[in-house]
Amino acid sequence: MAKDKRSFFEKLTGSISISNEMENDLVPPKEDNWINSAPEEGELSVDVYQNQNEIVIKTMVAGVRPEDLDVSISRDMVTLKGKRESEKTIADDDYFHKELYWGSFSRTIVLPQEIDVDAAEAIEKHGLLIIKLPKLDKNRSTRLKVRGN
Repeated sequence: MAKDKRSFFEKLTGSISISNEMENDLVPPKEDNWINSAPEEGELSVDVYQNQNEIVIKTMVAGVRPEDLDVSISRDMVTLKGKRESEKTIADDDYFHKELYWGSFSRTIVLPQEIDVDAAEAIEKHGLLIIKLPKLDKNRSTRLKVRGN
C-alpha cells in the first residue's frame, strides 16, 4: 500500500504541492484501488450558530459563480454543493505554491432543530454566503375558528 506523503494541511484542504505532484507523476496510480478511482471533492468550512429565531450558516464561496452553487435544504439538513473553476492559462511549472482548492466541493450540515424551509434565505456578498434558516416553534399553538356551511 502506497503511503500518502501529503502534509496534514494538504489533506485537510485538498491542496497539493508542486513537488508532490511531480513525484506522483513518476508512480502510476493503481487502477484496482477504489480510493484512487473516486474523484476528489473538497469540503467547505462553515460556521453554524443560532440566535433566538433562526439558525445561521456562513461559508466562504469566493470565486464561485451563483449558477455553480447549489443549496438544498430540508427541515433538518442543509447540503451545499458547488464548483470553483481555476484559470487554465497558467502552466503548472510556473507555480511556486499551489494551495487554493479548485474543483467540486460539498458540505452537508445536520441541523440541531427543524427549520421553516419556505422562509429560508441565502445571501452572498463579497464571497461570503450567509444562509438564514428560521426555526420552527413546536410549542406555538393557535386556535382555529370553526365555520359552518
